[in-house]
Amino acid sequence: MTSLSVRSWEGPRGYRLRFGIPNLRDAKGGDHNLLTASPGSPVPCAVLPSFTLLPVNAEIIAVGSEMLTPYRMDTNSLYLTEQLNQLGVDVIFKSVVGDSLERLVAAAQHALFRSDIVIFSGGLGPTEDDLTREAVAQALGVSLRRDAELVRKLEERFAARGWKMAANNAKQADVIEGATVLSNPNGTAPGQWISGEFDGREHVITLLPGPPHEMKALFEAEVRERLREKVPAAYLFTRTLKVAMLGESSVDARVAPIYKKYPDVETTILAGAGEIELHFKTRAVTLEAAQARADEVAGLVEDELDDAVYSRNGESLEQIVGYWLQMRNATVAVAESCTGGLLAERITSIGGSSRYFLGGAVVYSNQLKTELAGVPTEMIQRHGAVSREVAAALAEGIRYRCESTLGVGITGVAGPSGGTSEKPVGLVFHAVASDSGTEVVQRNFPGDRKRIRRFASTMALDMVRKKLM
Repeated sequence: MTSLSVRSWEGPRGYRLRFGIPNLRDAKGGDHNLLTASPGSPVPCAVLPSFTLLPVNAEIIAVGSEMLTPYRMDTNSLYLTEQLNQLGVDVIFKSVVGDSLERLVAAAQHALFRSDIVIFSGGLGPTEDDLTREAVAQALGVSLRRDAELVRKLEERFAARGWKMAANNAKQADVIEGATVLSNPNGTAPGQWISGEFDGREHVITLLPGPPHEMKALFEAEVRERLREKVPAAYLFTRTLKVAMLGESSVDARVAPIYKKYPDVETTILAGAGEIELHFKTRAVTLEAAQARADEVAGLVEDELDDAVYSRNGESLEQIVGYWLQMRNATVAVAESCTGGLLAERITSIGGSSRYFLGGAVVYSNQLKTELAGVPTEMIQRHGAVSREVAAALAEGIRYRCESTLGVGITGVAGPSGGTSEKPVGLVFHAVASDSGTEVVQRNFPGDRKRIRRFASTMALDMVRKKLM
């Protein structure tokens, strides 16, 4: 049968750890793998029953020096975070560690001090720089054993493809003492699962392969249900409000007095170019209770911010604009200068947008402003291409030519050159024309060319949304 033996070792900065590793005991009661932990001294072994975790948190460690370069990103942690949240587990730390045994050991030790569940992704390959197994074993003060059955299966896998297995592939059969091997039918690196008592609490350590298709399949087949049995029944729910064209500090100043009254609801504010997201996350024993609590806070915040909130279910601004256009049985056309078609691209990125988007024109030159949107030459000469008057004429002209319900015009200075003291980089005029008249909004946006163009397209979309509300 499988039981737990308690061992201790000295951790970093003089801390003393205890970690329970499964012991395989034969019918005569003999221990097959009683291990002397190092560098600390062992304590007498005690057989403990397995038990369920209290409300838990998790840490994800992505292993691989390639993810510390500009050329490769850690995407596995996004998937793992989603899966853990669905089990009611909060992810409190994420890190990327290069292929250094010393750094990996330190990362593992610190993770074990502060997190109930620690998941490693990557570093299980056959090469010299694949060091996750060695690092975790060293952090726990236990040894690795080469599993002969795993070696045989690896050899068979290679033989089935007509290849001879290289000697270094046998490294992938090294198993941390006390670990359960997790089968990986999609690759040569099996995962490993370790569960036991550590510092007075039960902990779980999981080693997963790095390739995303292998990691996801292995997690779903071997890890998810094991974790479900360990963690208590709990649900995390997050309500997301999206806000257009308000500054982050302004939003926080208005809503902080509200969310600070709810310490059990974690509030996060994320800023983008012209858009703010507010996330309200909480945990409860039922999904309904968690949702009700998060929605209570979100509802009060929504009341405070009023029509600046455009979404509470994750929709993008272009989706919401599409909804409003269809509800009003309205159509839209656009004439863009500095945004160079970005507004049209965002509108048409939504499936079914042909029902409400008639088309438009990118009118960069003054000549095309006149030819395609009907802007008078004299107006451009008098006020300049970047002006309130030209923006209005663009919106009215494209609406007339396309026979749309609404016309949108955008003109500005996106930079990095072309600005003057009167018309600096970041100055943009936005106009929306309709039967009721033409509205023009002037803004000075910060940032580089890409950010200014994003700000401008967001402003235009939000003007259309508010026009239809």
